[in-house]
Amino acid sequence: MGLDKNAMKNKDITGLIIGCSFKVSNTLGCGFVEKVYEKALVYELRKQGLQAEAQYPVQVYYDGFIVGEFLIDILVENCIVVELKALKALDQNHYAQCINYLKATKLKTCLLINFGQPRVEHKRIILENP
Repeated sequence: MGLDKNAMKNKDITGLIIGCSFKVSNTLGCGFVEKVYEKALVYELRKQGLQAEAQYPVQVYYDGFIVGEFLIDILVENCIVVELKALKALDQNHYAQCINYLKATKLKTCLLINFGQPRVEHKRIILENP
């Protein structure tokens, strides 16, 4: 059985992102607004040598026309969407948001990271056919 090098790359990158999110969480704790965690996480990702762009713009198309625009919290290595939250709890709307981001970007992997608890929460969302 052969390994998918792109999938392996994504797995390695998501592992680094998760590690950085734990470092940010352990340093800052919970209680800050999302933007604080975003800036700290981008800083940590770049320290690890990863390309990380905050507030990455994405357009949504319908029948060839732009029908919407939004900003991804962080795009890492042009292949991983990172959606940040600073909430008491995640719900299905947050997962749906990640899936829609993957469809719009045609990427396969999103990390949903919640800094709103004493221990950072993370969920890896994979869309096989974006």
